[in-house]
Amino acid sequence: VGVFGMFRDIESFLKTEHDVKEKIRDNVNDLEQDARRISTILQGIHQPCSAGSTTKQICHQVKAIFDSVRVCYEKLSLLVGKQQYFKYCSLWQGVTTRFSFYLSLVEFLEFGKLVERQKVADLMGLSVEKSAGFHLELDDYLCGLLLMAGELSRLAVNCVTAGDFKTPIKISKFVYDLEAGFRLLNLKNDFLRKKYDGLKYDSKKIEQVVYDIKIRGL
Repeated sequence: VGVFGMFRDIESFLKTEHDVKEKIRDNVNDLEQDARRISTILQGIHQPCSAGSTTKQICHQVKAIFDSVRVCYEKLSLLVGKQQYFKYCSLWQGVTTRFSFYLSLVEFLEFGKLVERQKVADLMGLSVEKSAGFHLELDDYLCGLLLMAGELSRLAVNCVTAGDFKTPIKISKFVYDLEAGFRLLNLKNDFLRKKYDGLKYDSKKIEQVVYDIKIRGL
């Protein structure tokens, strides 16, 4: 193969690569749109019940959108295949982390407990096994939990403003246990370590809210 023949092959390869990435981005854009819809709906938890939907209704609306999310991930899985997952996964990692965060938050709002990685993966239509190719990375799941803690610290403050003094105490116990769990981990990921520092700040913020409630006898 001559020089020009070699470069024609390279050009063909680059074009194919570009076409695949464009198709991936189209699907990721659909995921991003679903993520924005969910984020907008979840803002309702910070409003008094009289101002909008109840928490139960909000959680139901969020879960309904995951029907669309699962379809998008299925399309991505077929497009990328098992062998090329790690080659392209950075293109959808950010939105996957946000979905993990949303589902973690919904689990707490509905049941007051920590969601398991397997349940998050199931609701997203993913596996937890690397051998499956398309899967929910452990780091993405953990990052979702840390993002949830930040949202719960905000919720604790807004609950007090709305006259709800029980929910912040419930949040405080939950986040305390979450922080204790993370202390057991030797986090290697720099991004996760920074987010964990944020968890410690969120925990102290919630403790202050609960302290103020008790001091005032509310």
